[in-house]
Amino acid sequence: MSAPALVPSNIRNESIAGITYHIQGELVPTLMVEIPPNNSIYFEHHVLLWKSPKLNVRLKRMKGAMKRMFAGLPILLTGTTGSGHVALSRDGAGQICPVHLNKGQAIHVREHQFLAATQNISYSFSMVRGFSNLFFGASGFFVDHFSAPDTPGVVWLHGYGNMFEINLKQGEQIDVEPSAWVYKDPGVKLETKIQGLTASLLGATNTRFMFNRFTGPGRLGIQSMSVYMPARN
Repeated sequence: MSAPALVPSNIRNESIAGITYHIQGELVPTLMVEIPPNNSIYFEHHVLLWKSPKLNVRLKRMKGAMKRMFAGLPILLTGTTGSGHVALSRDGAGQICPVHLNKGQAIHVREHQFLAATQNISYSFSMVRGFSNLFFGASGFFVDHFSAPDTPGVVWLHGYGNMFEINLKQGEQIDVEPSAWVYKDPGVKLETKIQGLTASLLGATNTRFMFNRFTGPGRLGIQSMSVYMPARN
């Protein structure tokens, strides 16, 4: 199995789904999108940095709003109307990673990592429950689902620290610290493993080591900086 590879941090003049985008900045990067007439993107409303005066924004309500509100997740997204430039940035050191989806492709994204997407990308979410996911909070954690049902599109994600990607072959596995994964292809299986550790120095000491095991085939995105979100009851 090859090692995860660093995702490019600076991208210029990349075009997809009728828009052109640029990613620049090393510490707190910025996504800049050129939006032509009759096209749009949507994003979390608090990530807008600047925009063209002729480019307007509108609110877009998300399904399952009450469930997301109690989980501390965004319940409204912001979409654009008109044409012009818009720049987005998250208040955190890290890297912006574009995930291009061909027609019929989908991606699963860990909660709090979504930045923006083109208008043709469909969105839904699910909650992962069970004892094996208590690390994320008493009720489990949310996974955002993005797909391109009709035409190619792109989802932009924010990772803390640096972003790496590995493309796992059928049956290949990698163990990842639970807060370090950012996205995965739907075909990549996620399991939580718990390993007991025992030390005899100064008496017996028992502790547990927890990690996520991912099994291919498919892409897996990893961030180098662990960020722990508040636990949900």
